[in-house]
Amino acid sequence: MGIEIERKFLVTSDAWRQGTGIRVRQGYISLDEKRSVRVRSTPVGAYLTIKGTSRGARRSEFEYEIPTKDADDLLDSICGKPVIEKVRYRVVYRGLTWEIDEFLGENRGLVIAEVELDREDQEFDRPPWVGEEVTLDPRYYNMNLVGKPYRAW
Repeated sequence: MGIEIERKFLVTSDAWRQGTGIRVRQGYISLDEKRSVRVRSTPVGAYLTIKGTSRGARRSEFEYEIPTKDADDLLDSICGKPVIEKVRYRVVYRGLTWEIDEFLGENRGLVIAEVELDREDQEFDRPPWVGEEVTLDPRYYNMNLVGKPYRAW
C-alpha cells in the first residue's frame, strides 16, 4: 500500500520564487470524506490518484500514469467543477523538496507549500517563507477547493 505523509503550510512571501513552475489541471471523480479519486494533467504527464482518509498528516495513496488525452477528457467531462488550476513550483530547502502551489481561477490568491516526509515525527527546518500550518484544516484540501473555492471564503 502506498502511504503519503505530507504537511501543508500557507506561504507568507515571494522569497521562495525561483525558476518556472508547471501548469497543473486537477479534478475529482469522487469526493467524500473517506476517499477521493483525482485526475491530474500536466505538460509532463497525467495521473489517476486514489487517496484514503487522512489520519493526521498520513493517508493511503495510489497513483497511476494515464494517457494525457484521457486525463483531459475526464477533466472536461466527468470531474466536478471548478477544475483546480495551479502552477506548481519545486524548491529544495535544507535537503527537502517543497512543492509550492500557486492557485489560479476560482482559487486565485491562495499559495500553499507542501512537504512530503518519510515519517510523521520527522523533524525538518521550515523555510522563512512558510507560515501557518494548515495540514489538519480541511478548507485547504484540494478536493474541498472544488466545492468551496478560496475566492468564496
